[in-house]
Amino acid sequence: MATAQAPVLPLHMRRDRFDPPAEIAAIREQPGLGRVTTPIGRPAWLVTRYEDAREVLGDATRFSSAGLPVIPVPGAAPGEQRSGNLLMLDPPEHTRLRRLLTGEFTVKRIRRLQPRIAEIVDAQLDAMEQAGPPADLVPDFALPVPSLVICELLGVPYADRAEFHSRAAKQLDLTRPLEERGQVAMESRAYMGELVDRAFAEPGDDMLGMLVREHGDDLTRTELIGISSLLLIAGHETTANMLAIGTLALLRHPEQAAVVRDDPEATAPAVEELMRFLSVVHTGVPRVATADTEVAGQAVGAGDVLVVSLPAADRDRALVEDPDRLDVGRAASHHVAFGHGVHHCLGAPLARMEMATAFPALLRRFPTLAPAIPFEDVDFRSASVVHGLRSLPVTW
Repeated sequence: MATAQAPVLPLHMRRDRFDPPAEIAAIREQPGLGRVTTPIGRPAWLVTRYEDAREVLGDATRFSSAGLPVIPVPGAAPGEQRSGNLLMLDPPEHTRLRRLLTGEFTVKRIRRLQPRIAEIVDAQLDAMEQAGPPADLVPDFALPVPSLVICELLGVPYADRAEFHSRAAKQLDLTRPLEERGQVAMESRAYMGELVDRAFAEPGDDMLGMLVREHGDDLTRTELIGISSLLLIAGHETTANMLAIGTLALLRHPEQAAVVRDDPEATAPAVEELMRFLSVVHTGVPRVATADTEVAGQAVGAGDVLVVSLPAADRDRALVEDPDRLDVGRAASHHVAFGHGVHHCLGAPLARMEMATAFPALLRRFPTLAPAIPFEDVDFRSASVVHGLRSLPVTW
């Protein structure tokens, strides 16, 4: 089914295993901008070069995140759907909400979580070791680690993880009809509404409880639902896919996997390089030009949509030399895999901490870790807003 549907995917959401498609690389080498059609059928300019990507993502005045239509959700007005969803808001509303959350995602605060993240990682590795090989790295390790972390952070019952993961996967699956994705979004909002109401009634020590205690007068119920829904999906989908596909990339380069396994100083740069090389989020939220302007010498009219290809930008020679080669030893911290500008990923410190803990721990526990199937048979996750793997059978 995935193979049959791949040709109808928008160009900017296609992948060739680890790589952006050759057509996007060709567009990046040409002057100006490319043209694509968004998943809802709207024409858009395609931004592929690194400097152009930073220009568009970094200028919230010229390029708005709030001007796009949203997927219809039964019983919810478009304004209600945007409420609290930082990705679809512009300053000053975006600034107000982000400021309330920033304290929870500072590097200092995230470092306090490191011992608990290490415990979660070790517990999953223990379970894999006890069950013995072969294992499927996606459900046995890559998914549960960030799911547990974000559940604890938000105060979401871990027993609900299968349900919220299923809903998130359906919302991000571009092969599903808009009506179905809207229905699933409504179910997700209803679930988060229950958690928010519980937090208002009895604030706990988790992030939702903190937001209610410290900022309850500044946040509406709808905003809290939007914030928590975004954090729940973004907090486990992106990191889970990075853990799976990042492990596969390392196993394809055993000498680099050994560096990550054996040298603690190599971990942080390795995470940045894996983020750059894989860039699992295809584009982030498209932008709308607020006035007539110009990008890369191309005239862009007011109201035009722009889509930024993060994988293409991160494979630009303007960012690093030999960009199509994985090199965990290089400094690639200026990539745009986490976005750029006011919408730079709020949870980036948490994602980095989870990956920096999980990758070396996995490789140390199982030094002979290897895919249990040929690379050609690996089931890459196509037709989703977040790139990754559906399954990765491994042995050791």
